[in-house]
Amino acid sequence: FFIFSSFHTLASYLLLLPSNLHLCKIMLSALARRSILKSDVRSVLLKQMRLSSSLTPNNNRLNNFERRDVHNTPRRLAEAAEETKPVVEAEETKTSSIVDRFTVTFEVTVSKLFPAGFGWQTASIIAENNFGFAPDTLNFALTTGLGDALFVWGGHFAYYGIKKVVYDNSINANAEFQTGLLLGCAAMCSGTAWQPLVDALQGANLSFFSVFAGTWVGCGTAFYLGLRGTRTILSGYFEHIEAPTFENNMNDKSLSAAIGGASAFFVGTDAAYLPSQNFLIDVVGIQDGTPDLTGCGIAGSSTALGFLAAQSTFNVIYPAGTLWND
Repeated sequence: FFIFSSFHTLASYLLLLPSNLHLCKIMLSALARRSILKSDVRSVLLKQMRLSSSLTPNNNRLNNFERRDVHNTPRRLAEAAEETKPVVEAEETKTSSIVDRFTVTFEVTVSKLFPAGFGWQTASIIAENNFGFAPDTLNFALTTGLGDALFVWGGHFAYYGIKKVVYDNSINANAEFQTGLLLGCAAMCSGTAWQPLVDALQGANLSFFSVFAGTWVGCGTAFYLGLRGTRTILSGYFEHIEAPTFENNMNDKSLSAAIGGASAFFVGTDAAYLPSQNFLIDVVGIQDGTPDLTGCGIAGSSTALGFLAAQSTFNVIYPAGTLWND
């Protein structure tokens, strides 16, 4: 009975096996479809979330950006101020440089250029009336050159001595004495060269302007050579006279160019040579019969005017750091 029952159970199971397998297949396929559906739904939802996040800005990120922008605003203003600051400083430096240039130009005109013309004319009167030197002689040229040099040296030292006593106690009197010596030696060269040079140019029957221009170049060159020679010789003996260098070479050149202008304007004092072409005759011309002292004052005014005209032009044209008075 036991054997029969076991056989009957086995036979029933074998008969139901196909239907059970078919049912299992149906259940497995349903589970597979449900899993696939869930994965599809999940992928669609993820895509929608990514799309929405890309279209809608994150409030936290936006707030952080706004905070960062607000905090950076003062920094940007400060950076802008720093960028404009050098421009303002450059403008102030430029203005200050121009003012300083004209201040020094005025001081040099008063202390040296007016005395130069005054001294040359005074020495010419002494050379001709007291010593009997003819204007076309070497003695006359040396005497006028010496008068030019002494008045430049003395004018420089006197001006800065008064300035030291009045309001600037920091001025080194010894340094100014030696600077006056340097400039006086250079003035000796240009002052000595003036009469022979003008005589040569006028003797060639050149126009007044040609004599004017030739004197500018010739006396300016003589003054420059005097500066360089004095530096070479005296720098070893005087501590405040600088030896020749590239930097003071450029300064000496620019100063000599302006001194040449002073010498050229001095040509205008000769009212006898081509008076119709002399465009300075009504300003600085010394006519026959002019008192000696008045003539000396006119001569000093001519060199001062020439230097002012030349140096003022240079002050405006040339950039800062390129002239002797910077």
